[in-house]
Amino acid sequence: MTYHLPAGRARSGPHLVDVTPEAAGWGHSSLRVLELPPGGTHAFDAGDSEWIVLPLSGACTVTAADDFGHDSFDLAGRTGVFDGVTDFAYVPRDARATVSSAAGGRFALTGARCTRRLPARYGPASAVPVELRGTGSCSRQVNNFGAAGVFECDKLIAVEVITPGGNWSSFPPHKHDEHRPGEESVLEEIYYFEFAGHDGTPGLGYQRVSPSGPGRETDVLAEVRDGDVVLIPDGWHGPSMAVPGHHMYYLNVMAGPGAERAWLICDHPDHAWIRGTWPDQPVDPRLPLYTAPERSV
Repeated sequence: MTYHLPAGRARSGPHLVDVTPEAAGWGHSSLRVLELPPGGTHAFDAGDSEWIVLPLSGACTVTAADDFGHDSFDLAGRTGVFDGVTDFAYVPRDARATVSSAAGGRFALTGARCTRRLPARYGPASAVPVELRGTGSCSRQVNNFGAAGVFECDKLIAVEVITPGGNWSSFPPHKHDEHRPGEESVLEEIYYFEFAGHDGTPGLGYQRVSPSGPGRETDVLAEVRDGDVVLIPDGWHGPSMAVPGHHMYYLNVMAGPGAERAWLICDHPDHAWIRGTWPDQPVDPRLPLYTAPERSV
């Protein structure tokens, strides 16, 4: 199995990225990155999965229709992932959906196989919690648009992480590949990367995944660039390293078989101590890159 998919490796039709459970060799998590030209429209069947449509760049209209009704959501979007929090739309399983964009853009479709049908909904950018995690060179920003406990889904968990150039995130290395009630949940995870360039020079970073035990032997050390994907069925994952001068963005998509939708992780025992140093250091002053817009009254 190839766990690092360089840009273009997972391309299919209008999708710059098309990772299905079948392609990944697992049971739940999906990611598509849809590129639309000006005036473009793309229709898809949700099937047995729930989806969140998240603008990476550009604005779009999302419609979802099924036996329960028809919903339409206008997403203001953003110019790029380093420029602001975005609004999003939730598409339930068994719906017929369309994404259309007058000016064109790129749109992430984060998905998870599920059993419950929840209503189609609009997620405003103003309701996205922006969290600063870690301090010092471990500082990063997390946009918790689809986190458990923030936005209701049946199985899907999805967040955005921004790591300033020169910093490490997904650190200490952690895992979620064993069912241990109240301590650790089983979640398949997808990382999708983008980088801030500098004077025309593209950015890059590095991603590590190491084996966590017998039968859980995923092993990755990859140089990652714009549009790359890393699949994490199991294992200790982290660090995610942004080279100096280039901010790193990654979109995390997670889902698993557990009855509880929860992000419960176990830190690597060799590196968990680093958390104890964080209170003695300031958060990187470059963060947050941006905050969620004020809620309208």
